Amino acid sequence: MPIQKEAEVVVIGAGLTGMTLAHNLRKRNVDFLVLERSGTLGGVINTVEKNGFIYETGPNTGVLGNEFVMDLFDELAGYCKLEVAGNSVNKRYIVKNGRMEPMPAGLISGITTPLFSFGDKLRILGEPFRRPGTKPNETLDQLVIRRMGKSFLNYAVDPFILGVYAGDPSYLVPKYALPKLYNLEQKYGSFIGGHIKMAREKKKSGIVTRANRKIFSVEGGLANLTKALYNSAGNEKFIISTNGIEVQPVIEGYVVKGIINNEEVSIKAKKVVTTIGAHELPRVVPFIEGAVLNSISNLLYARVVQVSLGFKKWQGHTIDSFGGLIPFRENRDILGILFPSAFLKNRAPEGGALLSVFLGGVRKSYIFDLSDTEIQDIVKKEVSQLMGLKEFHPDLFHISRYHHAIPQYGADCEARFKAVETIQEKYKGLYIAGNLRNGIGMADRIKQGFELLGELGF
Repeated sequence: MPIQKEAEVVVIGAGLTGMTLAHNLRKRNVDFLVLERSGTLGGVINTVEKNGFIYETGPNTGVLGNEFVMDLFDELAGYCKLEVAGNSVNKRYIVKNGRMEPMPAGLISGITTPLFSFGDKLRILGEPFRRPGTKPNETLDQLVIRRMGKSFLNYAVDPFILGVYAGDPSYLVPKYALPKLYNLEQKYGSFIGGHIKMAREKKKSGIVTRANRKIFSVEGGLANLTKALYNSAGNEKFIISTNGIEVQPVIEGYVVKGIINNEEVSIKAKKVVTTIGAHELPRVVPFIEGAVLNSISNLLYARVVQVSLGFKKWQGHTIDSFGGLIPFRENRDILGILFPSAFLKNRAPEGGALLSVFLGGVRKSYIFDLSDTEIQDIVKKEVSQLMGLKEFHPDLFHISRYHHAIPQYGADCEARFKAVETIQEKYKGLYIAGNLRNGIGMADRIKQGFELLGELGF
C-alpha cells in the first residue's frame, strides 16, 4: 500500500526555478511539496570548497538582469549575501591568432582593435541606417552579417554565444535566444541607435532600476543561494532522491507517484508544476499525446565539460579580467577560460588563481565523450599556451560533465512554446516550466520562479 500524501501544489524539480517558486509559495502560505529525483538540491548549482579553493561545478555567476533577482536577495537577507563581481570583471578578452586581445569597450578601442576588419569598422558607421529584418526566424549569424559584417560575427558575437549558450550562431534565432537584441532592431530599427534611444527614454522616464546587469555570485559560492532557498521555503517541503516520478490526471487534480527509500508514495495535488529538463518530460507526464510532447522533448542541448583549475602559486599571464573567449574559427579545443578568482572574493589562496575552462558545446560535442585523461591533455595544452604557463602543475583539477547543459533556442521554439500552451490549456492545473522556456540564465530562472505564482493564481 503506497504512502498517501496531499498538497495543493507539487513542484517537480528542485533547481533554481523550482526552489524560487517554493520560496514564493511559502510566502503565500500555500501547501506544497517539491520532489527531486537526485540526492541534491539546486540542480546544476554546486559549490565545492577544497584545498584552499572555492569553485563551482555548475554555473559560476549570474547577471543582475531583472528586479526579481534583487527582490529575492532582499527576501533572503540573513540566509545568504549577494556578492557583486569586482571591477576587473568589466575587462574581457577574445583570442585571435593565438593571442588574448582585449574586447573593445568603446569607440576608440573599437576602431583600433585587431579583432575586426577595416571594412567592417567602416560598415558599422552605417548600421543605424539599415532597415530592420523582416524574417522572424532569421538566425543570429544572418542578422549579424546583415547589420555589422562577418568579422563582428566571428570575433564578437560568436565567442559571446559560445560563452552563453555554447552554441552555434547559425542555429540560434535572436527572437527567442536574444530577445532584447532582436527587439532593439524591431522597435528602433538599429542596435546602435536603439541603444541610444532606449537610454534616453529610460532617463526621461525617471524610472530607477536596480537591475544593472552586473555580474553576481553569493558570498561563499552559489550553493549558499540554494541553501538559503531551502531554509526559507522550509526543509520539510523538499523530498529528494525520489525515483520514478510520474504524474497522472485524476478528477479535481493530479496524482504524483514516486519511490522514496524503496517505498511507493502517492501525492494528490490540485496543481503540478514541472521545472525539469525537456528531455525528462516523456517519463514524467506519459499521458500527454506524443506528437505534442515531442515538440518540447526534442529540444537540442549543448553538451559541456567544465574543468576547475586551481593554482596556489600563479606563474602565468596576469589574471585581471572576467576571462577569455575562443571564437570557433580559431579551431581550438576549448570554448573559453573564466577567471573567478580575479573578480570574486576568497576563491583561491593569496597569490594563487582559480580558472574555469569550458569544452564541448554544440559544434564540438564529441569532446564530451573523451576520457578524463584526454580532457586533461587538452586543458594542459590550451591553458599553457594561452596563459603563458611554462609548467602545468595545478593544485586542483576537477572535471564536471553535463549532457544536457544548455538548451538551444532555435527556430523550433515557436512550436515548443505553442505545445506548452496547448498542454496547459487542455490539462488545467498542469504547468510546464523550467529553462525550456523564458530564458536560460539564472536571472531568467529566478524571474520565472516569481511569475509562476501568477500563472498558478496565487
